[in-house]
Amino acid sequence: MLRAVCASANPHKVAEIFDLMGGVIDLQPRPADLGDVVEDADTLVDNARLKAVAVCNATGLPALADDTGLEVDALNGAPGVRTARFAGEQATDADNRAKMLRELDGKTRTCRFRTVALLRFPDGREVIAEGVCEGSIAEAEIGERGFGYDPIFIARDGDGRTFAQMTVDEKHELSHRGKAFRALSQLLKNDSPTA
Repeated sequence: MLRAVCASANPHKVAEIFDLMGGVIDLQPRPADLGDVVEDADTLVDNARLKAVAVCNATGLPALADDTGLEVDALNGAPGVRTARFAGEQATDADNRAKMLRELDGKTRTCRFRTVALLRFPDGREVIAEGVCEGSIAEAEIGERGFGYDPIFIARDGDGRTFAQMTVDEKHELSHRGKAFRALSQLLKNDSPTA
């Protein structure tokens, strides 16, 4: 089994990635002493690559990274690559959700989550996959699980509940991250790259 290092420093995302990639990749935790990577690229792919390159260079092992953007139609695709910083550089998840609900007051609420999953090898090779989950923003926060925008995101192919109301398995089945990492797993199984 391929051994790789998880590039994410977000503990919630790390837990999801470990759940999704178990059995496909022997995923190692990100080095605790590795500083934060500035995600200042213009695309999700480039942000994921920044993280993967930093971890790959620091460890000498393949690195698995992802980046996710929430694209809201009424906001012309924003916040996109700035999803985690929608309400400001030091914004909390709660700040971002509150701003989103304010911004969409009286507006169309259709949107999508897009995740790029990227596995980078020390020799520069990359395997990239994408997952998209169409949906809408709820009128108010509902649910106790998940993180980020989960309490206000309703998947179009779901049953009307927010991600924060779903079990981990239910969310993985529908989510952008679940789709991206399942697609990456399939690519790895088909190509069987080695480090």
